[in-house]
Amino acid sequence: MASSGVMTTRAANAAAFLSSSSSLVTHVLSAECLPTRAALNKSYTKLSISAAAARLESPAEVRNFVLRDFVARRAFKVISGLQNFDAKNVTSVVIAAQKGGATHVDIACSPDLVKLALQLASLPVCVSSVEPEFFLPAVEAGAHMVEIGNYDSFYAKNNRFFSAEEVLDLARQTRRLLPSTVLSVTVPHTLSLDEQVKLAEMLEGEGVDIIQTEGGTSTSPSKPGVHGLMEKAAPTLAAAYSISKAVQIPVMCASGLSDVTAPLALAAGAAGVGVGSAINKLDNEVAMIASVRSIANALGLAAQVSAQHAGPIGSSRVSMSPKVCRNGFATLLDWL
Repeated sequence: MASSGVMTTRAANAAAFLSSSSSLVTHVLSAECLPTRAALNKSYTKLSISAAAARLESPAEVRNFVLRDFVARRAFKVISGLQNFDAKNVTSVVIAAQKGGATHVDIACSPDLVKLALQLASLPVCVSSVEPEFFLPAVEAGAHMVEIGNYDSFYAKNNRFFSAEEVLDLARQTRRLLPSTVLSVTVPHTLSLDEQVKLAEMLEGEGVDIIQTEGGTSTSPSKPGVHGLMEKAAPTLAAAYSISKAVQIPVMCASGLSDVTAPLALAAGAAGVGVGSAINKLDNEVAMIASVRSIANALGLAAQVSAQHAGPIGSSRVSMSPKVCRNGFATLLDWL
């Protein structure tokens, strides 16, 4: 039986769907002329998002919704930042994730931001924190998964580092509070590679669902261009390779990745990639969408997204050749 929190969220999602559909019908019936195709498409998108949320009836369905792209080894999570509570920036990041072809979005642990993200996108919404008790209201608001990690802001601002023992304790606390919620935990790059592998194995034993790697902030490339991108990604790629050999659960490779190095993460054994500052630090939504789309193309996600999503009223699907996607020149057109 679904928990009361899941039932409450389900009821809220269903109410939102009914409200949106009622508003659309009222608008059409009361208008002096028929709405434009653009207006219908916009309403279609909102209805699709509301309907998708309303269909998640049980914890098992939510878990499948979150983990399916990890199982398929094609997850792409866009990260807005653990301490980023700027609703305007988060809005742009979530929209970019949705329009650019990502499979997940990761935001700060705030019920208000969760509700905002659920209105903007049909993707699984992850919330990040290092305070387990903060997860409860966010999950109640509709978050699909939780993440202990994205520690970068602590390294830079507070000079705070996380030991293996602290991370393991945070994971245990979170699992006690949320026994059925998908739990991802980042293994700190400040540990030696052997220590990272050992911690990942222990986290798997505690019931963690996903291990996330990091490492981009620990490397200062000595050369520009592609060579520098390879250098920056090397620590997280090494961790993804080593940890994926040691655990059975999915590994998400994050920190320091780009459209050049993201495919290497999958080749190294990761089931997905996480990208944050390369997207959330951009100063406008169009640039964010382009950055997400470039990485999605590099991962081969663009054609998959196009094939999975039916277009709105009076439209058709668009497919892209692998050659176009590899070259990075394709524009992801969900609808004609």
